[in-house]
Amino acid sequence: MGTMTAETTPQQLSDDAVLLDVREQDEWDAGHAPNAVHIPMGEVPARLGELPQVEGSLPVICKAGGRSGRVVAWLEAQGYDVINVDGGMGDWARAGKPLTNDSGNPQVI
Repeated sequence: MGTMTAETTPQQLSDDAVLLDVREQDEWDAGHAPNAVHIPMGEVPARLGELPQVEGSLPVICKAGGRSGRVVAWLEAQGYDVINVDGGMGDWARAGKPLTNDSGNPQVI
C-alpha cells in the first residue's frame, strides 16, 4: 500500500502561485497560469534543474490531476517537496483564476 500524495485545489492557491505545469505543449500554448513553469511530464526527469524554487511545497498541475499526480509521486520519491493540484487547470479556469498565453485569448483545452 503506497502513501497518498499530498493534494491541494486551485481554490486554495493564490492567483499568482508558482506552479509546475506538466501538460503537453499544445495545452500550455492554449492557456496557463501566469506564473507557471512548463515542463511536460515526460521531460521532468531530464529537467530537474529547471524546477522552480518556492517556499513550502511546489504545486504540480496538469489538465485534471492525473499526470500531475504521477509526477508528484515520482518527485516525492526523489526527495522533492511537491503537492498535486487536484482538478488541474480545468478547475483553475472554472474557479475564475487568471489564464495567460501568447495569443491573448487564453483557454484550457
